[in-house]
Amino acid sequence: MFKVTLLPGDGIGPEVINAAVNVLKYAAEKFNIEFEFTEKEIGGCSYEKYGTPLTDEVLSECYSSDAVFLGAVGGPKWEKLPHNLKPEAALLKLRKSLGLYANLRPAKVYNSMLSASSLKESVLADTDVMILRELTGGIYFGEPRGYDSDKGFNTMVYSRDEVERIARYAFELARGRKGRVTSVDKANVLEVSQFWRDTVHQVHTEYPDVELNDMYVDNAAMQLVRDPKQFDLILTSNLFGDILSDIAAMITGSLGMLPSASIGKNYALYEPVHGSAPDIAGQGKANPIAAIASAAMMLKYSFEIDKASELIECSLENILAEGYRTADIFSEGCKLVTTIQMTDLVIEEFDKLYVDQAINVFTL
Repeated sequence: MFKVTLLPGDGIGPEVINAAVNVLKYAAEKFNIEFEFTEKEIGGCSYEKYGTPLTDEVLSECYSSDAVFLGAVGGPKWEKLPHNLKPEAALLKLRKSLGLYANLRPAKVYNSMLSASSLKESVLADTDVMILRELTGGIYFGEPRGYDSDKGFNTMVYSRDEVERIARYAFELARGRKGRVTSVDKANVLEVSQFWRDTVHQVHTEYPDVELNDMYVDNAAMQLVRDPKQFDLILTSNLFGDILSDIAAMITGSLGMLPSASIGKNYALYEPVHGSAPDIAGQGKANPIAAIASAAMMLKYSFEIDKASELIECSLENILAEGYRTADIFSEGCKLVTTIQMTDLVIEEFDKLYVDQAINVFTL
């Protein structure tokens, strides 16, 4: 049995988590998997109920889980709260408390979605980039930090252990892809980036079968838009990864399409990249694809049920190829569907693929 803590959160979070859980439950039936789901509050809804965006009880529940599945947090009504009480503070605390140092954000362009991007189709075709962002160090967690009426300040710092850990993860992950790592930094002006580069190269000596090259972050941002196919796996720090992953998200056509995984030594958290979109919450307009794809990542990286993960990915690709779209990615000539309808279509396609696979195995 796999124990999963569900943190639906705010806005459209509950809708997309519900969609993904329905897909997971269906996959569980087919692959003889047993899930135990426990739902808890996080973010703005937690603040409203408990006065804090993340309670000790919820954190304890996450510690006892095999994986955590998050929807989205935040919204305009909480923007003026102190930083430590904002919904987003729950994410930072969760990542740090669970030791989720590796953030995986795939940016894969579906052929049927090429026209949805602002980039030329010839530039986008066959793009399949994995951005690996160090998640628990760097400027978001460095001390001292603060501001007053005269100045504001933050500290960007990385230890050798932190860089070595994420670098090894990158090289291991690249071995299962095309074997190429681009380490992104700003070593020409930042000492911490020069330290990052030196340490990554030292770790690289343990992985001679993996190709490594370096790139400054400003150039990387430009190259992602100019020629995204040149990248296989991008390894970078917390701040740079935050920015580059959003650039990669938009070249694929919609932020609502992309999943993510945050993985540590003992715990893992999965979440769609998109925000809480409170303006469309409860209207059936939310795109569940990113959450469903995040569930597929959970099956692969936490539970090692690769075939179920693959069938979910293929189901998403086939449904998009058939022209089904939620409102955020709808265009002329497509078929507009609701959150629930899109989820049902994915489950139906999953069933077809599963049956076809069973027939092929039986025939062989």
